[in-house]
Amino acid sequence: MPLDGGGATPWGSVDELQRAFRYHGYIADRGLATAIHLAVALDRPLFLEGEAGVGKTEVGNVLAGALQTQLIRLQCYEGIGVAQAMYDWNYLRQFLAVRASEASDRNVALDDLFSPEFLVERPLLKALRSEPAAVLLIDEIDRADDEFEAFLLEILSDHAMTIPEIGTIKAENPPVVVLTSNRTREVHDALKRRCLYHVIKYPDVDTEIQIVRLRVPEATEQLARDVARAVAGLRGLSLAKPPGIAEALDWTSALTFLGVPKLDPDVARGTIGAVVKHEEDLEVAMNLLAEVTSTDE
Repeated sequence: MPLDGGGATPWGSVDELQRAFRYHGYIADRGLATAIHLAVALDRPLFLEGEAGVGKTEVGNVLAGALQTQLIRLQCYEGIGVAQAMYDWNYLRQFLAVRASEASDRNVALDDLFSPEFLVERPLLKALRSEPAAVLLIDEIDRADDEFEAFLLEILSDHAMTIPEIGTIKAENPPVVVLTSNRTREVHDALKRRCLYHVIKYPDVDTEIQIVRLRVPEATEQLARDVARAVAGLRGLSLAKPPGIAEALDWTSALTFLGVPKLDPDVARGTIGAVVKHEEDLEVAMNLLAEVTSTDE
């Protein structure tokens, strides 16, 4: 059932939401499912924190699919500002309008140049004007500058954006907003106060086995178990970049493509690049994998 705006939710319970997410390939634990259910029902932004690779971004993707609506994604980065995130002006069209007015001896007023006709939608404005209501994913907000957070407060609080030349644009169908952070810096409390908050952690071994089996159904049960155990062990090491769920799935897919029914040290050594992405991590990872795979004969 698609979202109809106004904080309505197509799920009657948290259990129904979990089933909907599983149908779309995402296993959400009870805590996460409850946070998503409340965010949609209460029309509150959802702020997700956690290590890179735990599945925060995928929540937005799956939520849009489960709600049968459009996903609008804003990828944050250092230096992002209004022109990239909210709106900009079509300067070429403005220039052509001025030239056309000069050719016809008709003066064009400044207010005419800065009117909705010349407005360029960026992700935040597009989400406010979307019909039906969209899912707005503001990804990796911690990568943006502190000042950028101030721009978001009006949108998160009032589902509105003020454009000085035009006025305030308020959403008729407020988007479902999901913000994510990898905790590379602390996000200000003023932004967090406007959101429901949830921390996503790496799944335990049993849950990761379920994820692998769901997303790579052609993998053998033994292989799914071996990969989940090995990846859990790697996350316990002091690696520069611990493997996320995506790496576990990539590794399983690669091994399945090769026709591998279970992990062994030689297979692990030949495919380690699917799960470990830093040279300094390779040796310590291989030592662990040799131990893990040798005990599962």
